[in-house]
Amino acid sequence: MAVETYGRVAILYPGDLEARRNPRPESTRFADLFAAFAAQGLNVEPAVYHDDFSEEVREQLLRVDGVLVWTNPLEGGRDRSVLDSMLRDVTAQGVFVSAHPDMILKLGTKEVLYRTRGVGWGCDTHLYRSPEQLRDELPHRLAGGGARVLKQNRGNGGIGVWKVELSMSSTNDEESRGASGARPDATVLRVRHARRGCVEEQVPLDEFVERCGEYFAAGGLMLDQEYQERLPEGTIRCYLTHGTVNGFGHQAINALFPAPPGAGPADAPEPGPRLYHPPTKPEFQALKRQLEEDWVPAVQRLLSIESGSLPILWDCDFLLGPKNARGEDTYVLCEINVSSVAPYPASAAPYIVAATASRLEVARRSRPARKGGDGR
Repeated sequence: MAVETYGRVAILYPGDLEARRNPRPESTRFADLFAAFAAQGLNVEPAVYHDDFSEEVREQLLRVDGVLVWTNPLEGGRDRSVLDSMLRDVTAQGVFVSAHPDMILKLGTKEVLYRTRGVGWGCDTHLYRSPEQLRDELPHRLAGGGARVLKQNRGNGGIGVWKVELSMSSTNDEESRGASGARPDATVLRVRHARRGCVEEQVPLDEFVERCGEYFAAGGLMLDQEYQERLPEGTIRCYLTHGTVNGFGHQAINALFPAPPGAGPADAPEPGPRLYHPPTKPEFQALKRQLEEDWVPAVQRLLSIESGSLPILWDCDFLLGPKNARGEDTYVLCEINVSSVAPYPASAAPYIVAATASRLEVARRSRPARKGGDGR
């Protein structure tokens, strides 16, 4: 059933001035979404964005009723500070924005993995708010022999994600010093950055902490989770519209696989393709129920998020945890993506369109009057 035509929506994504002057929505990764909106009677337009012409984009957004935003935390060497300020401004003037920058700060940073670790999807998780805390506490967390995964608070593409464990020499030092509890003078770590082409290295603790210094700039932090041994079985990505799962993605990954001795950048295998599935995929129904019925409502209560304020499109990435006493799979949340969820399964488009139409109607009712009637 087609929805009533009553508003305009913009789809914002990054691009240069040429792409803005001559947009071709049919050739973008959102071509299916542009078509789905048009088919349902909604006026949809591209809003190609760059900081260099942010004021021009702002003027465009003030002429629409809502905007769906796809821009990474780091895009083309820049962060989202200019964009987020502009989006807050147009929101204040009655334009519906998803995902709103404030919602990204609640859900789309690594800190949320720490804040929500107790809702049922977490694991052994810690937070470092300074390089000094990282230097002091990390060796004790590694002393048991297991690996940890450290992540900067905001990033994408594996940037600032590290697998860290004690080197054999540091393990021997740990055993030789007995129960003194003192950190060895020269703790050596085995580290591997999740960025494509990076190899395992052995570096002193102080050098690793220095490398991580940039992640703490401007109030940044690092998350610390225990490494999940079933990582080679891949990730399960649950795509959601508000609190409803609209599809799945399953992908074999290798960024933090145990590296064979002497492996170099050329030896790293390509990640497997992400296979997309509708929300009815039988293998993932237990995870779907837990997410919709337990975990998302618990997170909403914990973070004070109303259902209607959840993003139009977001996703939760899960790794397989240890099997429980009944031999069933458990799931460990490793990331929430809100800023730029694309690509997505074809099954997501109808959910996105329907939810956007609903949000536009709410925004339209509460929007302050503009000069000249509807301002168009």
